[in-house]
This record gives sequence, structure tokens and C-alpha cells, in this order.
Amino acid sequence: MKKYIIYFSLLAFSFILLGCKFYSFTGASIPPGTESYQVNRFENTALLIEPGLERDFKIALEDLIQNQTNLTLVPSKGDLIYEGEITEYRISPTTATSDNRAAQNRLTITVKLRFFNRKKPDDDIEQSFSFFYDYEGSAQLIGSQKTTAHEEIFERITQDIFNATLAKW
Repeated sequence: MKKYIIYFSLLAFSFILLGCKFYSFTGASIPPGTESYQVNRFENTALLIEPGLERDFKIALEDLIQNQTNLTLVPSKGDLIYEGEITEYRISPTTATSDNRAAQNRLTITVKLRFFNRKKPDDDIEQSFSFFYDYEGSAQLIGSQKTTAHEEIFERITQDIFNATLAKW
């Protein structure tokens, strides 16, 4: 009897390990046979151009996928392909003071994504993702505050992209 329990335990453990190849603890559901991904340039087509924004976004997306999956980043012919444009980079007032000055401003970034899954074309999507960062109306969005704003927005947008393309949330 003890011998059967050991065999059953080993068999169950083997199934669990095999199952982890296609599913990760981050929620990624990677189709069988998918081994690589590529992130093409995200061109900045927004009216307000912020130098280096497309490079920083591309790196943020590559890093998130690299850290949450076991996929390999390749420069071309990836099983999963991410590309698109930064379509909006806008600063607008969100609240005003009694003398019609901005009490709070909002930086909004919108990214239009095209995702292609060469192993499972039914998963291809084209969708826009957007997020914002609020800051004091009297403050200028420069230096470390701008870096913080970009990082916070990119963290949310890249996670939303990950969820839509690999976690299917």
C-alpha cells in the first residue's frame, strides 16, 4: 500500500511540474511551443513629442515580459510580436482654483498595441491602453518627477498589456 502512495505522489508531482511549463505563477498562460517574443519599436505619434519616450516604453515592456515569463527576447521572428504607437502624451488640468488656475494637472499617455501570436493567431489583438499621473498644478513636470510619472504610467500600461495578451484577463 505504501508503495502505491509513493508512485501516486510522484505521478501527481510530475503532472504539476509539466503544467507549470504552460502556466506561470504570474498568471501568464503561454501556448505550447511558444518560446520567444519580440518587441518592435513603438513610434511616438502623439502631438506632444517627448524625446526617448518610445525607447523607455519598449524597454519597460521587454523587462516586464522577461521578468514574468520564461520566454526569450529575440530581435526578429519571435513567436509573440508586440508593436504599436504612442498615440497620446497630454498634460491637462484636472481641478482648478477659485482664480482659474490649475490646482492639479494630469499627464496621460496612451499606447496603441498590435499583438501577434504566431502560434495561435486567434489571440491577435489591436487595442489601446492608457493611464495617467496626477501632480500639483504649481509644479513643473521635469527631472525626477517626470521620470517617476513615466515609470508609474509605464508600469500600469505594460501590466495591462501583459494581462490582455498573456494572462487573458
